[in-house]
Amino acid sequence: MTAETEATGPLKGLRVIELGVLLAGPFCGQLMGDFGAEVIKIEPPGQHDPMRDWGQFKPEGQSLWFPIVARNKKCATLNLRTPEGQQALKDLVAKSDFLLENFRPGTMEKWGLGYDELKKINPGLIMIRVSGYGQTGPYAPKAGYASVGEAMGGLRYVIGEPDRRPSRAGISIGDTLAATYACLGALAALHHREKTGEGQVVDSAIYEAVFAMMESLIPEYQFGAYIRERTGPILPKVAPSNIYAASDGSVVIAANQNTVWERLAAAMGRADLAKDEKYATHTSRGENQTELDDLIQAWSQTRTMAELEAICDEFGVPFGRVYRAPEMISDPHFAAREAIKTIKHPVLGDFMMQNVFPKLSATPGNVRWTGPKMGEHNDYVFGDVLGYAADRIEGLKAAGVI
Repeated sequence: MTAETEATGPLKGLRVIELGVLLAGPFCGQLMGDFGAEVIKIEPPGQHDPMRDWGQFKPEGQSLWFPIVARNKKCATLNLRTPEGQQALKDLVAKSDFLLENFRPGTMEKWGLGYDELKKINPGLIMIRVSGYGQTGPYAPKAGYASVGEAMGGLRYVIGEPDRRPSRAGISIGDTLAATYACLGALAALHHREKTGEGQVVDSAIYEAVFAMMESLIPEYQFGAYIRERTGPILPKVAPSNIYAASDGSVVIAANQNTVWERLAAAMGRADLAKDEKYATHTSRGENQTELDDLIQAWSQTRTMAELEAICDEFGVPFGRVYRAPEMISDPHFAAREAIKTIKHPVLGDFMMQNVFPKLSATPGNVRWTGPKMGEHNDYVFGDVLGYAADRIEGLKAAGVI
């Protein structure tokens, strides 16, 4: 367990003002904080981010999600619906590099805090905007959650078994994809600003972030009138690559490349299969995918997962077990690469969470603390950063502005 407090990543020295709630915006803030940026998370006084409450399990009343998505951040309160709160935000913008928000489009403009106004204060400001449908277009004003964006972007339709209704991933993938693209856009905009001094708006829509991951879905329809359907654990015509039964569990074996398939056939003691015209090429294996999977499973289910792993490793065949949290915590590779970080939580003590990814060789990011209490850094933000006098801060507190 470590107790680092100093940022080590390449974004150290940059300041992000994070507005908004839930995941689509805050996950972008998490990524930027992981790599060293000072992230100041703003919440309305008396109205905390719902992420402080969300999650399957709350030991001692504590969220297990917020400590991760708000890690490395400083938390302050500010009522943006008041003129005093709007002015305080403008004062923060003057001293910051990024403003991150994921409100419904038009909300910031309604408060007099649109980009056209804020860039007058700070021409180099990069405003990161995450929303369901983007800042423009006929759907922009609509409420948009990740579930809707995943459906519109094409992902929901292809997840699940073919004889059932579309399913979903077991995580909020639309939110985190949009946030990751927002972070990518912010860093690209930062590079532009370093050359020109100009800020700009980064407009990341959930449905577009999902759509961007949909491979060749559009030209498949354009040129072949082909619509991808739900196919369960396989990709059609990509074989062999599936989840197979072992005698004591399920494993992933992927050998769809010709040379790897030859090695798997040898591992199975069936080198002849690699020469069989039904399985010799990528195309022929795709045409006979079900039959080939049945052959592999007839072999795999007679062996334990450990035996299959040893055989596949010996022959250089990609193999994996289907992990849950217990397997991750006990896995030596996770440990060797420090994929799981243990950090001190003020109530729960040692708190395990995923570390910072990707790993940088010269300026790695780090996890410095878990998500703070609401308003924990008010004195720092309004006193140290903005230089407000103590009596002014007390006045803002009394008026419900902070």
